[in-house]
Amino acid sequence: MEAPHPLLGGMTSALATPLPRVLRPRRALPASSVRPTRAEVNLAHLRHNLHVVERHAGDAQVWAVLKADGYGHGAKAVARTLERAGVKGICVALLEEGVELREAGIKAPILVMGSYYGRAYGELLRHELTPVLSDVGQLHALAEEVRFTGGEVTPVHLKVDTGMARLGALPRDVQALGEALRSLPELRFEGLMTHLACADLSTAEGVTEQLSLFEEATRTLAALGLTARVRHAANSAAVLSSPASRLDMVRPGVALFGVAPGEVGCPDLRPVMSIKSELISVRDVQPGQGVGYGWSFRAEKLTRVATLPMGYADGLSRALSNRGHVLVRGRRAPIVGVVSMDMTMVDVTDIPGAEVGDEVVLMGTQKGLLGEDTLSAAEIAEQLGTIPWEVLTAVSRRVPRFYREP
Repeated sequence: MEAPHPLLGGMTSALATPLPRVLRPRRALPASSVRPTRAEVNLAHLRHNLHVVERHAGDAQVWAVLKADGYGHGAKAVARTLERAGVKGICVALLEEGVELREAGIKAPILVMGSYYGRAYGELLRHELTPVLSDVGQLHALAEEVRFTGGEVTPVHLKVDTGMARLGALPRDVQALGEALRSLPELRFEGLMTHLACADLSTAEGVTEQLSLFEEATRTLAALGLTARVRHAANSAAVLSSPASRLDMVRPGVALFGVAPGEVGCPDLRPVMSIKSELISVRDVQPGQGVGYGWSFRAEKLTRVATLPMGYADGLSRALSNRGHVLVRGRRAPIVGVVSMDMTMVDVTDIPGAEVGDEVVLMGTQKGLLGEDTLSAAEIAEQLGTIPWEVLTAVSRRVPRFYREP
């Protein structure tokens, strides 16, 4: 007789395959989506932006940064598209993100930049993920795992902190890091990297200072007989504005999704994601009547108020209450009242003919009966006092992604 399953308390014979150690949440599929709220991802624009970045990168390899679920666009679908379009590699922040891409069938090299692996070095080896390491202890831990598993020599990238003060070996510690790496035959020195702190500013001072420290670290390692196959520092902003930072490899992130970073402009980029929904209710609100939680909005006149099924749990920031806009019929409709968890109200008084079922655009461009307008991630970020990166990654997983090939 079989032993009961320790979690289910029943028999294991009915299980075709053993339960995974971690039950991961599954993304809502468009086919099973009832609510009209959705994110549309334009894959043609994604490929276009990759080619724009490649032109700026020159001879440097382009590795796409797809952390945070591909900046909210859906890392697996984005990775497949970019891999087929010729991207040389993929960068993620977390080990879990790299595993997810491997399990989705991505074959391109994957660099894990977050530098935290806990005790999961075996997962790095099992899924052929390349780690970024920045201290001697990490080098020894990974080498020990390679020895224990009898694995092949494993490529690693070292990170130097040239001014971000976040991760990476300090310049004074590069010598010791190099000596440790040289003593570990299980590891192969493949890459040397740093992270630029001020590349999105109009001045190049910070970039120049950091690159100078990076060159110094390169020379320190070279004196130990350690020469990286690739050196990399450039993020989206640096790729677009700093030729000196492009080196052997570049790591664009937000530019691939159509956002020009910070003070660096690039009119050739095309936005990849748009957020859409529909009006599900339209009603007249009498003068003096409140709208939403706390009645933070009160109608001063007879007001036509419409409801759409998206709220702060979906990524529509509550900070847009009584100040943000959506597009209906090609015209802006102000958000009124407090954005709630699942729903938001908008004033459609000045939008003739607005009715249940009308398309609502919360981010992106809409051509409608009354005109054409655009709400960009950059504009929304400015309203919120934040950056487009946060706006994109805030779109939650309960908003299904539809992938379009126009």
